[in-house]
Amino acid sequence: MSLPLKFYSPYVRAGDFVFCSGQLGIGENAELLESFEAQFDQAMTNLSSVLAEAGCSMANIVKATVFLVDAENFSRMNEIYVSYFPESLPARSSVIVKELPRGALVEIEAIAHIS
Repeated sequence: MSLPLKFYSPYVRAGDFVFCSGQLGIGENAELLESFEAQFDQAMTNLSSVLAEAGCSMANIVKATVFLVDAENFSRMNEIYVSYFPESLPARSSVIVKELPRGALVEIEAIAHIS
């Protein structure tokens, strides 16, 4: 579930590029999921939904940034992340941060290219 549009745009299209705002592991009931794995999977699902709304898919991602609250989750994030990109992995940065909105454990943003 995203914030009202008055706070931010879920994505912005600029030419052949789609810039997606960071997605949290918030489910359909607008609540943050409990575990890191559940939050990561939901954040990727939410990102996929934003991309679909913009007219593309996860396969169009050329750059992703993953924000983690706990560096201990880095290895687990890598294991889950690769399952979302069976063809080829986009460029990626992973950043360890002090905290994220709503107490989230992970946030994912992406840039996609529509050819």
